[in-house]
Amino acid sequence: MKIIDVKVWLVEGVKYNWTLIKIYTDTGLTGVGEATNWPGSPIVYEAAKHVGQRILGLDPMRTDFIWTKLYRDLNWVGPYGASMCAISGIDMALLDLKGKVLGVPCYDLLGGAFRKEILLYANYWFTGGGHNAEDYAKQAYKVKEAGFTGLKFDPFAHTNYLYGEDLSSNLALSPRQQDLAFEVSKAVREAVGEDFDIMIETHAMLNNRVAVIMAERLSELGITWYEEPAGPENADNLRAMRDRIPSNVSICVGERHYTRHGIRPVLEKNICDVMMPDITRCGGPSEMKRMATMMETYNVLLAPHNPNGPLSTLASAHVCACVPNFFRQEFMFNDVPWRDTVIDYPIGDMIKNGHLVLSDRPGLGVDLLEEEMERHPGILESKPGFYI
Repeated sequence: MKIIDVKVWLVEGVKYNWTLIKIYTDTGLTGVGEATNWPGSPIVYEAAKHVGQRILGLDPMRTDFIWTKLYRDLNWVGPYGASMCAISGIDMALLDLKGKVLGVPCYDLLGGAFRKEILLYANYWFTGGGHNAEDYAKQAYKVKEAGFTGLKFDPFAHTNYLYGEDLSSNLALSPRQQDLAFEVSKAVREAVGEDFDIMIETHAMLNNRVAVIMAERLSELGITWYEEPAGPENADNLRAMRDRIPSNVSICVGERHYTRHGIRPVLEKNICDVMMPDITRCGGPSEMKRMATMMETYNVLLAPHNPNGPLSTLASAHVCACVPNFFRQEFMFNDVPWRDTVIDYPIGDMIKNGHLVLSDRPGLGVDLLEEEMERHPGILESKPGFYI
């Protein structure tokens, strides 16, 4: 069997473009993957096309060989970023293809399932109102009514718009911005009750002083984790933040850490309780499984970052199925209606009581529908607003 073609599409998502990939072989079998990242999705799109050309003629069953070859070849332009997103999408598509060749689901290729019902937490559930306590509380309660038992949000991201103050200029929050962020978070806690996970993300947009102040205030709400109190560039700074943040507040990092090599210093310094690698960035399902195994040796839980497209959701779930140290997986509560039409088996049918229920269909269990993807081309201009 040989790879004869690789096609890439940019498809508009609810927040940003999805980068979707399909690998074709001389047997007629295909595999699908996702390399989504943002901002800069046009860069990822071109990288995925280039990487696709580099695997033409290779045997797609040699998944680890191809991963290693691409990693070593492209290391000259940097081991992370757009090239690793492309490798991630290719790895996902190759694993999907291998599962379809062998007639087994991807979780069997990754070691077999510990579980097939993957516990989710909701993100992007807060899009229907303003950045105020009342609107957030109403929307949070809808998440609970839908059967979810956890949610995540960034209570800081939009406070600068409300008060005309520029958060991005100095990574600070004024006292009234801090109060608003706390009031919104408290309202969410009251809306969902105590027996419900609340994850708070900061996107590393706060300076150290404000990050510590807000961690102390939010600790009284019983938050499940405090996400990215500092950026990924310096593990020593993250370690210092761990020492300053209250001990009852767990730290989660990882959405901007690439590969097992990138998480090693974070694990060695015992910085976090939970890690959230993103399967479309970190190296794909093969690498996420290797990262999860490393994390297990430090008693760190896996909770994949996943504000992406449908293949990212499914591939992450397959990895979550086959590791012992799984905690929760991120899920976009509000999404574009074509999330379930660009694939031939809708994700909506797999969601039951806040879980994604995996089937035993081969590979990822779905195929991409080319004509439908082309009906929803990606928007090359970034949408306004903060990260999610």
